Amino acid sequence: MAALMVVVFHYVALRGGWGQDPANVFPNAHLVARYGFLGVEVFFLISGFVICMSTWGRSLGDFVVSRACRIYPAYWVAIFLTAGVVTLWPQVRSVKNWDVVLTNLTMLQQGLGVWDVDGVYWTLFIELKFYVLFAIVVATGVTYRKCVLFCGLWTVAAVSAGQVDNKLLDMWAMPLYSPYFIAGIAFYLMHRFKPTALLWGIVGISLLLAEHHVPKRVADNTNSTIATWPATLGVFLAFVLMALIATGKLNRIQWPWLAKAGALTYPLYLLHQYIGMTIIHGLRTRVPAPLLVAGLMVVMLFAAWLLHRYVERPLGKRMRDALKKGMEEMRRNSVPPARAGAGSASENSLTAGLREGLPLLKEPRGYDKPAGSDRDRVGAAQSDGA
Repeated sequence: MAALMVVVFHYVALRGGWGQDPANVFPNAHLVARYGFLGVEVFFLISGFVICMSTWGRSLGDFVVSRACRIYPAYWVAIFLTAGVVTLWPQVRSVKNWDVVLTNLTMLQQGLGVWDVDGVYWTLFIELKFYVLFAIVVATGVTYRKCVLFCGLWTVAAVSAGQVDNKLLDMWAMPLYSPYFIAGIAFYLMHRFKPTALLWGIVGISLLLAEHHVPKRVADNTNSTIATWPATLGVFLAFVLMALIATGKLNRIQWPWLAKAGALTYPLYLLHQYIGMTIIHGLRTRVPAPLLVAGLMVVMLFAAWLLHRYVERPLGKRMRDALKKGMEEMRRNSVPPARAGAGSASENSLTAGLREGLPLLKEPRGYDKPAGSDRDRVGAAQSDGA
């Protein structure tokens, strides 16, 4: 639902490929669709819940591997598909240069001030920063107490960011979006253990902070002054929905197709914006607008399924196997040797040869230490009361 909200927002509420005010194309539908950007907030709320759930009892290495294999394979392919489309048909957007495309492959382009190949990628950098912050908890072992402490410290940092005028703090505290991640973590603790006044307090403060920032989010995503109350209501309903999930009120819903639909969410999100807007631009005068949008959404869902089936699953598995081997190798070679120096079990012929070639690393030839000299000196010092 959150993914489709964002898709409808881009196809119905933005000028995009229509080349005119969407109110002229969808006189009524755009009034609702222009609040579809709130799907991003729902993503962040869900992310806090899911990331806390998936890291419980896992090591930092496992966390890094799982996240990298989840977000990168489909992302890499989506970058080249989007770049190819907007290069061939640059009516909606164009690629500045291919250095931008290659930098986007890191998913770190925003930190470098580099343009996103697709407009939706800005949210991925927000997600990455959340992963880095929560990795601190994962590295020390995820527990109930540590999650609560993390939520409290992050809330304080986010509230402080607006007053201290520090770009570094603002970048990492993410005051506009942190309330959603924090509430998601608290909701998962409710789900795993039980609701308590402490957890409801974290959720309540997060909801109030999220609502405080809603007017800014509305202003950033619209070109005209519109009512903020629908967005305020939408955020509230998202929190209510997560509360129902966290407290088990929706456990009766066990539809098998939900998992399959959820698997399409990420590739759909990656593919839909500029590729879809380019298609709209090319067909806007040939196909009725409602039919064009409906048909395009079906096409994008099918493309998302192809990306999931033939890229995410096979490439993700290979990447996971390779990264796990790399992590195992790192752990194996990070164990301190039982005995340092010459003749250690880990010393191979190359390092032994290098050591032999550096006289300062070994005793000079011909030097014979008197047997027991060190022991005698230590014994004499002890006897003197040293």
